[in-house]
Amino acid sequence: MQINIIDKIRAKVIILEPIALDVVDVSDQHKGHSGWREGGQTHFHITIVSDHFIGKSKLERHKIINELLSDEIKMIHSLSISTKTSNENDLTG
Repeated sequence: MQINIIDKIRAKVIILEPIALDVVDVSDQHKGHSGWREGGQTHFHITIVSDHFIGKSKLERHKIINELLSDEIKMIHSLSISTKTSNENDLTG
């Protein structure tokens, strides 16, 4: 049985009490590129809206996500991250 990395990511970032969360396997967009493998789960994009990011720079926000997902990052090739607060959000409004 293949590990579902999306579920693992969701389970870990829930600690940030996201107002909105979108985790997408974008591996199909990288077919034939470095790190891609059959079956996907190599390239992911996370969009997360959380007020835990209030007062934090983009670098600090990404560091929080990278620390939460340190085990998952070791299993994949690429992770892109978009972070916002409820005041910055255009996803829930």
